[in-house]
Amino acid sequence: MKSLLAFGILFFALSFCGITDKIKERMEQVNTPDSTTKTGDNDSPDTSKDSGGDVEKAELSAKQKEILDGGSEAKWDDQGITFTVPDGWKKMDVKKESFNYGSPKTGFLIGTISVMPANFPADTSLNATHTSALEQLKNGKYENVRWLEIDGVKGVEWVEAAKEDAGDPRRHQWIGFRNYQGQNQQLNIMVSTKSSEFNDKKDDFAAILYSMKIDK
Repeated sequence: MKSLLAFGILFFALSFCGITDKIKERMEQVNTPDSTTKTGDNDSPDTSKDSGGDVEKAELSAKQKEILDGGSEAKWDDQGITFTVPDGWKKMDVKKESFNYGSPKTGFLIGTISVMPANFPADTSLNATHTSALEQLKNGKYENVRWLEIDGVKGVEWVEAAKEDAGDPRRHQWIGFRNYQGQNQQLNIMVSTKSSEFNDKKDDFAAILYSMKIDK
């Protein structure tokens, strides 16, 4: 179990590569990034205009709704966050600022809460994350990038492209910010499995992510 948790946390830690520098740059020189993105595969996405570009609202497709039928709630009680997971997804480890569900068979759902200073520039950070993700899209590392609102919380969503090594992890990830219980929090949520199995589980992963309910 400890090895599985370490493996999942390693996946998650890799998500920050290249983003920290972008945040620092944007904090020094705030510019509105190019908002051109590839959108996801949801049917008839609900969009609204935002200063950083079009923000789509997460919406389950018919197939994704069917996947969650008969599923169960996975609760992150300390953070007031709830997911619906398909049958077979098991709790690994849940703490105040970290959340781990799944297995090598089903894939992994990993969440992390980072508490930021009250004056931390969340919008600037998200813009930097979005810009970094667009660069990865341009370089062929990601296959999908968009602004996405989940349960009223704006964030950046991306899906990694298939890996050269089929055994390497491939991720579907979303980062957003909220104010909760007096804290300025960054939410970093990821679903992942090895690249060779990702396409078969793509709708499962989207269903889990888009099912998220977030207390404000």
